[in-house]
Amino acid sequence: MYKSKRLVAFLSALALVLSIFPFPTSSIAAEETIKITVLGTTDLHANIYNYSYEDGKELENLGMTKVYSVVKEVRKENPNTLLIDNGDTIQGTILSDDLYNNDLSLKNPVIDVMNFMGYDAMVLGNHEFNFGLELIDKLKDEAQFPLLAANITNKSDSSNYATPYVIKEVDGVKIGILGFTNPNIPKWDGPKVTSLEFSKPVEVAGKYIEEMKQQGVDIIIVSTHTGLEEEYASTGDGAMELIEKFPEIDAVLTGHAHVTHATKINDTLVGAAKNAGAEVVRFDFEVKEENGEFVIADKKVDVISVKDYKADEELKEYAKPYHERTLEFLEEVIGTVTDDFAPPSEIPGIPEAQIRDTAVIDLINNVQLEATGADIAAAALFSQNSNLRKGDVTYANIFEIYKYPNTLVGIEITGKELKDYMEWSASYYNTFKPGDINISFNPNIRGYNYDMFQGVDYKIDISKPAGERIVDLKFNGQEVKDTDTFKLAINNYRYGGLKSMGIISGEPYFESDPKSLRSYIADYIRENSPLSPQVDNNWEIIGADLNHPLRPYLIEEIKAGRLALPVSEDGRSFNSAAINADDMIKQGLIPDEVLKEHGIEVEPYEPEQPTEPEQPKLTIYTVKSGDTLYRIGQKFGVDWKEIAELNEFKNPNLIYPSQKLMIPENSISKPVVIEHIVKSGETLSGIAAKHGVDWRDLAEYNNFTNPNLIYPNQKILIKK
Repeated sequence: MYKSKRLVAFLSALALVLSIFPFPTSSIAAEETIKITVLGTTDLHANIYNYSYEDGKELENLGMTKVYSVVKEVRKENPNTLLIDNGDTIQGTILSDDLYNNDLSLKNPVIDVMNFMGYDAMVLGNHEFNFGLELIDKLKDEAQFPLLAANITNKSDSSNYATPYVIKEVDGVKIGILGFTNPNIPKWDGPKVTSLEFSKPVEVAGKYIEEMKQQGVDIIIVSTHTGLEEEYASTGDGAMELIEKFPEIDAVLTGHAHVTHATKINDTLVGAAKNAGAEVVRFDFEVKEENGEFVIADKKVDVISVKDYKADEELKEYAKPYHERTLEFLEEVIGTVTDDFAPPSEIPGIPEAQIRDTAVIDLINNVQLEATGADIAAAALFSQNSNLRKGDVTYANIFEIYKYPNTLVGIEITGKELKDYMEWSASYYNTFKPGDINISFNPNIRGYNYDMFQGVDYKIDISKPAGERIVDLKFNGQEVKDTDTFKLAINNYRYGGLKSMGIISGEPYFESDPKSLRSYIADYIRENSPLSPQVDNNWEIIGADLNHPLRPYLIEEIKAGRLALPVSEDGRSFNSAAINADDMIKQGLIPDEVLKEHGIEVEPYEPEQPTEPEQPKLTIYTVKSGDTLYRIGQKFGVDWKEIAELNEFKNPNLIYPSQKLMIPENSISKPVVIEHIVKSGETLSGIAAKHGVDWRDLAEYNNFTNPNLIYPNQKILIKK
């Protein structure tokens, strides 16, 4: 009892002393780490349910219901979690484009679901502008979070059209989220944004970053609806410029390109996710307090696939009315067709509708001609599998052949403008090379940017370079002259693009807005049912001799899955290089018995053997204002880490003007050469990433004339 009383007295006295002489709380806080997580989605394209309305089935690899399961799990793990979206959010499905985005009296389902999910911010993407500014103004009112776009101002008074940035405080830490939209929107939706001014993100970023700093932000995140690299030269539509110019940016969420990124450039995290809610970007920050300020002790980025998550039942139930109304809309039969409108592909992966005239494109063009009274119409194949199939036709089938909510435009053009437009379109094809067994497509041009024309007769000579391919162009049997004038029917997206490029100059004589081209197609089928496929074969591709003796054999190899058509490095362009039989023969990729069967004799292909490296040479470079180690490395073709190591940098992010740097001109160490056997489905970039080398070095070292074209069982030498 006595000892107990003495202990109580001692503790009471100690408490009194502590109350008189308090310890600084910051010294205690310095030992603590605050964990902040920021989740990012991009290019959701109105995929609320994990469901394909075109196919009438559930999918496992997309949808906001899947995304929400990821969000819930992460929030449970770390309550200090923010959720942001990077744009192209409200457009892309029948639910959005054909029902709710065209009726402003209805609550927008995507924004409603985002409110339910607890989003903290959303960037305006280019497809938000497809339906006009009135819809965006409505979205601003309905969203319980800010819509961001720091690089848009109103022309009338230079005021911000949208919120530039938002600052969120989480557990005492201030996170600034700065949003940018794609500066090319006037190129695509020009007539709908005439009241707005779009700037390059890099031109306005400094102003808003400084504002956020003055408000005491601890973490700076940029969400930009652009890709990492520029899509169009000198337009400012690439995030890399922001990363290089503003090293204080802690993380960048990119989008628009529908690709996956999870990397660090200099000291900036970079994340990007595939479209339709297939992936979620996760940024994690560990923050400590030092000298009264929060500093980032550690940070990392990851990309989470939704494939292994179940669709969230709570969200499915909440969004059920929107989903069921869409299903009812799709069940209505609007007509019948007597046969398929697109023929089967001779070579799997190459749609016939992009290499010859077909009824599916003629249908779209004929609808455009009838609606506008034009002389000529042009349309693209938006999906490899676009087709109207024999039997009943519903609205889902219309969406399959025309997936975008474009409206229709009629415009007067000259013969010269028509030729320039057609040459621009024909650059979609790769130039034919002897030995090619198929026609292939330029990997830098998306399929939706290749138009086919109705109302004129023409040929495309792909033995000629781009810009010189349109031959025998005739209208009503007469050669088209530069001074001729025509009425042209195209969609509003193409009109805006052609005008911004200076290919056409006139103003529309016809605009269908707000009625979509899909609605015109649906009306046409209703009025002409039963509808039979018709094709007039008004165009053809010439200049390609595809009669190589090995062609039937190689086509069978493709069908069997033993030979794959190349895709572009970013994965977004298919059939990006021709299969060349002569090259395969030279590289020893054709079995001897096949060669013997066709009477072909060749000498075996021997790759160039590695040579001894030269002794290293050094260049002295003087740092200029605005330089970064990454950019200097790019200039000299040297990895920035090698420059940092050679100059013994403790902090590679710290360089200053007038500083002298030693730049290695060639590799110091003797190269190690290994042999890689190509497997089915591999790409050069994938092989390069696996071995930690640049794909361009692989292409050069192996003397590849076409780096997009590699084959299973091919031997590739890798110098490391």
